[in-house]
Amino acid sequence: MLLGRLRSEQTKDVEIAVLRHQLEVLRRQVKRPEFHPADRALLVVLSRALPRRRWSIFLVTPDTMMRWHRRLVTRKWTHPHRRGGRPPLADQVVALILQLARENPRWGYRRIQGELKKLGIRVSATTIRTVLLGNGLRPAPRRASVTWRAFLRAQASGIIATDFFTVETVRLKTLYVLFLIELHTRQVRLAGVTDHPNGPWVVQRARELSLERPEGTTAPRFLIRDRDSKFTRAFDDVFAADGTQVITTPVQAPNANAFAERWVRTVRQECLDWVLIWSRRHLERVLDEDVRHYNDERPHRGLALRPPRGIEVRAEPDAVTVAARVRRRDRLGGLVHEYYQVAA
Repeated sequence: MLLGRLRSEQTKDVEIAVLRHQLEVLRRQVKRPEFHPADRALLVVLSRALPRRRWSIFLVTPDTMMRWHRRLVTRKWTHPHRRGGRPPLADQVVALILQLARENPRWGYRRIQGELKKLGIRVSATTIRTVLLGNGLRPAPRRASVTWRAFLRAQASGIIATDFFTVETVRLKTLYVLFLIELHTRQVRLAGVTDHPNGPWVVQRARELSLERPEGTTAPRFLIRDRDSKFTRAFDDVFAADGTQVITTPVQAPNANAFAERWVRTVRQECLDWVLIWSRRHLERVLDEDVRHYNDERPHRGLALRPPRGIEVRAEPDAVTVAARVRRRDRLGGLVHEYYQVAA
C-alpha cells in the first residue's frame, strides 16, 4: 500500500510537470486568452483556496483576479431597473409600417405617418424613421418647398387655381388635361381632356364647372391662372359673372401657381409615370380614379395629414388591435394602395 501511494504521488508530480510545460507552450502562443464568465468565476473561487504565492500558475495577474471578484460582487448587489423612454412599438405596428414602406416605395416618413393616423394609429415620424432604417429601408426623396407657399396658405380660403398639363400616349399623341385645385381644401377637379385645346373648348369647360357648382356654395373670390393663350377673355368673363376675380401669374413664373404645379408633379410621380396611356378615354378613367383617391384617401401634409375631403379619425388606444384589422384596397390595378379598418 505504501509503495502504491508513493507511485501515485510520483505519477501526480509527473502529470503536474507535463501540465505546467504545456501551459508554458500555450503562453508563448496565445498573447491574450479569452475567459467566459463561468471560467472567471471558477478561477476566482479556486484562487481563494490557493496560497497567494502560488498564484503565478494562473494565466492572469492577481490584479485581474481581484477585478473579476469585485465585478461579481457588484453584479450581486446591482438590481435590474426599468429603462426610461418611450415603450417599444408592438410587433403588429412595426409590421404594418414596413408593409406600407415596401408596398409604397415613394412614400416618405410623413406620408406613412399620415396613413397610420388615418387608421387610428399615432406614431411619430422619428419612430417611423427609426423602424425603417433599422430594417434597411431608405427614405423617399425629399420634396422641395416653393416660395409662394406661406403667402398663399394665409389667403387660401376662397382661391382656386387652374392650369394645363400634357400626357403622351403610347402612340406619342399629346393630350391636354385642364384641372382646377382649391388652395384651402386641396381638392382637385378635372375640367376635361382633349387633344385639340383652344379658346372655345376652355370656355365651354368653364361654363360647365359654373353650372355644376353645388347649391348653397359660394363662388371663389379669386382664380389664379397663367398667361396661356388658351385662357381667353371669354374664359375670364365666365368667372367674372360669378363674382370671381381672375389673377394672372407673372411671365415665366410657375412658382406663382405653386399649388397647381405641385399637384401636377404629384399625379405624375404617383400615377402617370407608371401607366401607359392608350387613348383619351383611357386617360380620363385613370385620372378619375387617381383624383378620387387624392381627394378622399391620400393624406396631405398641408392639411395635418388628412385627405382633402377630410374624414373623421377616431384614434383607438389599442394600436395592436387597430393594426390587426387593417386591410388593403387596390386602385389602378394595384398601383395605388388604400388602407382601411374592417369591422371588429
